[in-house]
Amino acid sequence: MQFVIAPDHPCLPGHFPGRPLVPGVVVLEQVLQAIARDSGRATAALRLPQVKFMAPLLPGECARVELDGQAPRWKFRVLREDTVLVRGELVLVDEAVA
Repeated sequence: MQFVIAPDHPCLPGHFPGRPLVPGVVVLEQVLQAIARDSGRATAALRLPQVKFMAPLLPGECARVELDGQAPRWKFRVLREDTVLVRGELVLVDEAVA
């Protein structure tokens, strides 16, 4: 799934003045949307056992989410062209346990 965070997105003012960067939580929201789209499942109860932010995403840049796995566990990567920006793992929590 490809995405672009527009330069006028409301998360950007103050993050950071003079050199806006897309906050990590906004990038992770794109990962959740990709999982929901691919699996047809909501991701309300989840864990992120590992996430590594490797490079920044700038407003207006095109990035893509790549997923590997299926419910209840996915590995993901967010890339800008061939550069890995974020990688990690997402696990749905058993709602009976949560």
